[in-house]
Amino acid sequence: MSKEAKEQLKKRLTPMQYTVTQENGTEPPFRNEYYNHEEEGIYVDIVSGKPLFSSTDKYDAGCGWPSFTKPIVEKEVIEKEDFSHGMTRTEVRSKEGDAHLGHVFNDGPEPKGLRYCINSAALRFIPKKELEKEGYGPYQKLFE
Repeated sequence: MSKEAKEQLKKRLTPMQYTVTQENGTEPPFRNEYYNHEEEGIYVDIVSGKPLFSSTDKYDAGCGWPSFTKPIVEKEVIEKEDFSHGMTRTEVRSKEGDAHLGHVFNDGPEPKGLRYCINSAALRFIPKKELEKEGYGPYQKLFE
């Protein structure tokens, strides 16, 4: 990303959104916008607007961050090895926005056993009733 594009992004995002998505930051658990959010809708990449997760796949993992069993479209997320903080984890990034989203763990519910633990600051929520208006009409089918 060019220096100009980074500056534009810094102006558009909140400091926490920028830190999380561009500097691989992590927001505090239980003190973020979506960890206990239960409204129906989809969660899109705050950087690119690409749909990432659905409330139909969201569950309470008790970790303090929004947790999902799978992405809406698997090819929209990229998984990378992460050796930071003295741990071995799998980082999750948005494909188009190249934004740090969070991590995926193998301790989720069946059938796949995955827990996508995602920072609220990396997401924008689109309520089910706003999908058409916001340009995400095709995702209405997730709620039928």
